[in-house]
Amino acid sequence: MNITYKENTLTVDEYLSIESKMEDMDKTTKEQAERSLSNHVHSISAFVEDEIIGIGRLIGDASIYWCLVDIWVLPEHQGQGIGREIVNKLLQHIKNTSIKGTSVSVFLMCAQGKEGFYRKLGFRCRPHEYEGSGMELEMDIE
Repeated sequence: MNITYKENTLTVDEYLSIESKMEDMDKTTKEQAERSLSNHVHSISAFVEDEIIGIGRLIGDASIYWCLVDIWVLPEHQGQGIGREIVNKLLQHIKNTSIKGTSVSVFLMCAQGKEGFYRKLGFRCRPHEYEGSGMELEMDIE
């Protein structure tokens, strides 16, 4: 299976299409998706031929705080390293575009039961009194 990754090409239709195939997802309206996609910092999309099978997005201030959101891989394609590659590409974008000589905070809110996936990538759990686990990765930018 040949997987290709694209940066900053995610369309509203692709976003809504993959969201509709994910389990236990609240449905986003087209208007929400349009606004959200126009305001994110960076995106990665994974494809097999012309079918979108995974996405990941960065939001934040693109300087101090970065947040990974919508790290989705279709269930039938999970366990093949696609999610890891998407996250690694997003983290590489942060390293490439952050101010040299600084530290940044990278965080996310993962789905319950997915903490182990993110721990393997260097994130650590951060319990919160009114939400599930939050995770953070401190990165020194050289």
